[in-house]
Amino acid sequence: MRAVRTGARLRRRHLAGITTLLTILIVVIFAVTLMIGGTFYSPADVLRVLLGESVPGASFTIGELRLPRATLGLLAGFAFGIAGVTFQTMLRNPLASPDIIGISSGASVAAVFGIIVLALDETAVSLLALAGALATAAVIYLLSHRGGFAGIRLILIGIGVAAMLDSAVTYVLSRAAAWDLQTAMQWLTGSLNGATWPGILPLAAASAVMVPLLLSQSRGLGMLRLGDDTAMSLGVDLTRTRVLLVVSAVALLAFATAASGPIAFVAFMAGPIAARLVGAGATPLLPAGLIGALLVLVADLVGQFAFDTRYPVGVITGAIGAPYLVFLLIRINRSGGSR
Repeated sequence: MRAVRTGARLRRRHLAGITTLLTILIVVIFAVTLMIGGTFYSPADVLRVLLGESVPGASFTIGELRLPRATLGLLAGFAFGIAGVTFQTMLRNPLASPDIIGISSGASVAAVFGIIVLALDETAVSLLALAGALATAAVIYLLSHRGGFAGIRLILIGIGVAAMLDSAVTYVLSRAAAWDLQTAMQWLTGSLNGATWPGILPLAAASAVMVPLLLSQSRGLGMLRLGDDTAMSLGVDLTRTRVLLVVSAVALLAFATAASGPIAFVAFMAGPIAARLVGAGATPLLPAGLIGALLVLVADLVGQFAFDTRYPVGVITGAIGAPYLVFLLIRINRSGGSR
C-alpha cells in the first residue's frame, strides 16, 4: 500500500512538473510573439501596453494586431489539444482524433456554408459550426453504436463521414464567388490572420465553461481508458460520462474551428505527445491542451518568420502532422501484425 501511495505521489509531482514547464514555455513564446514582427518592441514596451499604458505605435501594433492573434492561437491550440486527447483516450486509439473521424469536417462544412451561402458574421458562424459538429458527432455515434459501442467501428464510420463532408465542402466552394472563395479558403487552411476580439470572444466563453467541465470528468475518462467493464465496476456511469465528454469536447472543437479554421493535426498530435510526457497512469488532459497551444504558437511564428513567404499556421502544422500520421499508421500496422 505504501508503494502504491508513493507511486501516485511521484506521478502527481511529475505531472505538476510537466504542466509547469509547458506553461513557462507558452508564456515565453507568447511574449516573443508580441515582441517580434515588422517592428521589434522590447519586453518593457509589451508590458506597458498590457498594463494599459499608451505607447506610441506599440499600443496599436501590440494591442490590436499581435495580442488578438497570439490569444487566438493560445485558445484555439488549447481547445484542439484537449478535445483531441479526450476522444483518443475515450476511444483508446490515437487515430480517434476529431480531425480524423469527421467531427472537424462537420464544423467545417457548416462554417463554409455560413460564410459563402448565408454570409453570416463571426458569432453566427461559430454557432453554426457548433451545430454542425454536434450533429456530425451524433450521427457518427448512432451509426457506430449498433450492437454495442465499438471504438474501431466509430473510427471507420467517422473516416467515411469525413470523406462525404469534405466532398460537400468542395461542392460549396465550387459555387462560391471569387471574394467569398478567397475568404473561405483562407479559413479552411487554418489561419490566425485577421484575429479580432469579437471573433475570439465566443471561443473564450466556450473555453471558460467547457474546459472545467472536461477536467471535472478526468477520473471517468481515465477509467474509460481501462475498458467499459472495468469502468462500470469502478462506479463510472458510462452514458453520462460519455455524453459530457463528447458534448464538451465537440463544443470546444467547433468554436475553435469557427474562430481559426481547422488547424491541421493539432488535435491529432497533442494527445500522444502529452501521453509520452506524463507517462502511464496520469490523465493527459491539461498537458495535451498546453501542448496544443504551444504547437499553434510555435507554428505561427515559424510560418510568419522562418521563410521568405508567410504561411498560415495550418500549413506548418499540416507539414508536421502528415508525416507523424504516416509514422503512426506504420507503427500500428506492425504492432497489429505481430499479434
